[in-house]
Amino acid sequence: MFSKILIANRGEIACRVAATARRLGIRTVAVYSDADANARHVAACDEAWRLGPAAARESYLRGDLILEIARRTGAQAIHPGYGFLSENEDFARAAAQAGIAFIGPPADAIAAMGSKSAAKALMERAGVPLVPGYHGEDQDPALLAREAARIGYPVLIKASAGGGGKGMRIVERADLFDAMLVSCKREAKNAFGDDAVLVERYVTRPRHVEIQVFADSFGHCVHLFERDCSVQRRHQKVLEEAPAPGMTDERRSAMGDAAVAAARAVGYVGAGTVEFIAEQSGRFYFMEMNTRLQVEHPVTEMITGFDLVEWQLRVAAGQPLPATQHALRIRGHAIEARVYAENPDKGFLPSIGTLRHLRTPPASAFTHRVEGGAEHEEPAAVRIDSGVREGDAITPYYDPMIAKLIVWGRDRDHALARMAQALAGFEVVGPATNVGFLSRLVGCESFARADLDTGLIEREKAVLMPAATKPPLLPRAIAAAAVLAGEADEAAAADRAAGRHDPWNLRNGWRPSGRLRRTLPFDAAGEPCPVEVEYAARGWTVRDGDDALCIADLRWSPAERKLRGLAGERAFEASAVLDGETLHLFTPDGHLTLGYAPPLAHVGEEESDDARLTAPMPGKVIALMVQAGAKVARGQPLLVMEAMKMEHTISAPTDGEVAAIRHAVGDQVAEGAQLIEFVPHR
Repeated sequence: MFSKILIANRGEIACRVAATARRLGIRTVAVYSDADANARHVAACDEAWRLGPAAARESYLRGDLILEIARRTGAQAIHPGYGFLSENEDFARAAAQAGIAFIGPPADAIAAMGSKSAAKALMERAGVPLVPGYHGEDQDPALLAREAARIGYPVLIKASAGGGGKGMRIVERADLFDAMLVSCKREAKNAFGDDAVLVERYVTRPRHVEIQVFADSFGHCVHLFERDCSVQRRHQKVLEEAPAPGMTDERRSAMGDAAVAAARAVGYVGAGTVEFIAEQSGRFYFMEMNTRLQVEHPVTEMITGFDLVEWQLRVAAGQPLPATQHALRIRGHAIEARVYAENPDKGFLPSIGTLRHLRTPPASAFTHRVEGGAEHEEPAAVRIDSGVREGDAITPYYDPMIAKLIVWGRDRDHALARMAQALAGFEVVGPATNVGFLSRLVGCESFARADLDTGLIEREKAVLMPAATKPPLLPRAIAAAAVLAGEADEAAAADRAAGRHDPWNLRNGWRPSGRLRRTLPFDAAGEPCPVEVEYAARGWTVRDGDDALCIADLRWSPAERKLRGLAGERAFEASAVLDGETLHLFTPDGHLTLGYAPPLAHVGEEESDDARLTAPMPGKVIALMVQAGAKVARGQPLLVMEAMKMEHTISAPTDGEVAAIRHAVGDQVAEGAQLIEFVPHR
């Protein structure tokens, strides 16, 4: 076994690899960019070396620097994680030539699967079922359009060198094909440096089911069952689970055999994932093979009881697989949710900023239970893989993942209940997150009854993206209690700082006659929802019109940001964080965000100009669809930005005229930068 490895990655996967290495007594070397100098993965390793500036192409994609650091530190192997250099055949080959083990498949296997078109031709020869499509090298647009017509609409255009949902478009009609092809090729070129595409029949209501495979250098190859990754948004996975709901033993065996055949066809060694698209009937087709560890590998670990990173290390060190196919068993059910810094209310645009408050549900260790007189070991109920801590920043340079939340249950219903409970314990203040969206997704009827396909999120949009409504009185009453407790705490702190007790500084609402009443000017989603507070001897009465609630026995812990008390007859516990003019309230019912500012706080501010189109996040202008002076219709595309390797189209908010274009193709723009001056037609 290795004594020292270098981890050529960042974030949660670097922390994940470091944890297994530490358990095995292996020393670790971290690498970092300037943006990650104080990152969690740097602290998780035994030593750390700087790569360069924040941009990935100047740091984490510098294979030459990484190999040089490996040589200088005496690292015997490099673990690439996923993304960055994990599927770069040139890097894998250079590592081998330098005498450093690449903890991944051979370079030839990466090359064989790196082109989706070539991989599908190889799979066809190996007898693995394929979706009808065109996978040729001729990229003439007219030929591609003819092939699409031959296959039959709808079709899927997909980057041949792609992954992660980038460079992929669903085309419903022939008249949309040319525009979709141009957009797909442009995104593929920007993301992968290669604009070659393939065209396939688009399977309606498809399920995305993948098989985890593992092979060693002795010719052994096994599959560790399947994962269902059907719940996706923009072709990117949101929830993953294992085993796949509704999977029969016969189909599992057939898919497993096909995946092992795919791995053997390329002389595979190490961890890999063979991805299939499946019809509702159960018929399945090979889609692609990812020659690395997948983001969702923890659900496989939870149901098998094996550490897949440990398997990677052992296989790369020349050891045989730790288990045979016959010895592998499925235990229970696991679900993973990806917690991202993104704003569901703004089309899921990534959100950046400092994690000013971060609290996760408590992770749990292995447990034992006695059933029928026998003792059983159960996996951890809740696992959190994260690469950030409170105080860290989500930057525009890398993937905006905050954490992976993984739960295990004895069956799917048990796992669903645990996931709902765990999401309710996730608290983030700073960047926007998808936690509330994930809670609604896990609780929606389609997901609960396993009515799965890749269109589930779009199909359930009304449930998952409800219109904003006025919050009930109960959470606003608790929010009022948080404001009042915070005021009392500030007054007490002022007394302590002054070294004296000033009775006039008390915030208990005492009056020589009558009771103090005041209004707290809350707003939700820009709509006023104030409450009136009447001070009482043991608490407050909070009113909104004829509705009233008494808050009593309030206990406030500033260090924990925890609030406990009684609202009427109901005991409550909540976390409350006042961040500038926004109050964040976290209760078992979810995360409530309320605006809170003195009534005169915004006097003199000008109203925003509805005609001004601004950058929703930092990024680069990659295409202009109009010129100054153009008359456009509502919803017409005006400009395309690229941010975090994804394209975002800026469209006309209403009918009008483009007065001026403020940035050219290639310009880097900051969040909020004016992109286009627009004059609406009145």
